[in-house]
Amino acid sequence: MSEGHGYGKVILFNEHFVVHMIPAIASAIDKKTVATVRDSDKGEFVLSDDRPETPGYKKEKLSQQKDSLDRIFNTMDLANKKDSLELTLGGDLLCATGLGASAASCTATARALSDHFGLNYSLEEINNVAYEGEKGYHGTPSGLDNTAATYGGVIWFKRGDDGVMEKLNLKNPVEVVIANTGIVGDTTAAVSGVRERKEKYQEKYKKLFKSAEEMVFEARKALESGDIKRVGELMNENHTLLQGIEVSSKELDMLVGIARDNGAIGAKMTGGGLGGNILALTPGEELQEEVANAIESKGFSVIRTSVGV
Repeated sequence: MSEGHGYGKVILFNEHFVVHMIPAIASAIDKKTVATVRDSDKGEFVLSDDRPETPGYKKEKLSQQKDSLDRIFNTMDLANKKDSLELTLGGDLLCATGLGASAASCTATARALSDHFGLNYSLEEINNVAYEGEKGYHGTPSGLDNTAATYGGVIWFKRGDDGVMEKLNLKNPVEVVIANTGIVGDTTAAVSGVRERKEKYQEKYKKLFKSAEEMVFEARKALESGDIKRVGELMNENHTLLQGIEVSSKELDMLVGIARDNGAIGAKMTGGGLGGNILALTPGEELQEEVANAIESKGFSVIRTSVGV
């Protein structure tokens, strides 16, 4: 039996904008997906998906998952080995829109397969395989989720020919609360919707995208200098921009409001949007508990974790 892992993640700044060559900042969290691979004599590929989930997530993503796994096996030149294997997915990362669950599973699977067949893939090779797997879920992924899932830490990411992936150093980890709307978002639909509206409303979107680009450089400075108050303010502004490109939802906006009303330094949607999760910046365990309890009292599930670990 061979094992591999992939980290969950939150996007601190610029989901969606990152697809269009604007930098984004993401952080791995201390929750992960674990994949195990073992030989099987059943004559067919066996998948056991034991990951915790937002109700309906795994069923809704099943066809995308099958496509993703085919891409992973093909990229690793293991398609002819697939029917002799059993793959089990587990771990403590919740399958929910916005937490990088698909990327974490792609990374974990690539690692487990590399170990099982003695391929000794480097981190870069694992990341490349995970990116190909992500295409099954997202069509044209940015590459940010699989990079965070593979490398961990806080990441500055820009895609494209002049793209860059750089790990950032935070002075100290910062407590956050992740809150789940309970709605499974469709990232592919969200990404294609932004692309269509960007073409249709060119002047409006040009301004929004310029603001997002200017903001993320300021956010990087604030993170690296430890100015958490400014980070929170910029998170709030980033959420407004994401509302502007129509990838938020009334449920996400409601949770953002609850978090801010109960003391969060900043709060925004995180991930693909149209459902999924929000991220609230809550430095200190006391504030983290206050915000988490307030959201839970409204019937929503939360994750207490930290960024910058």
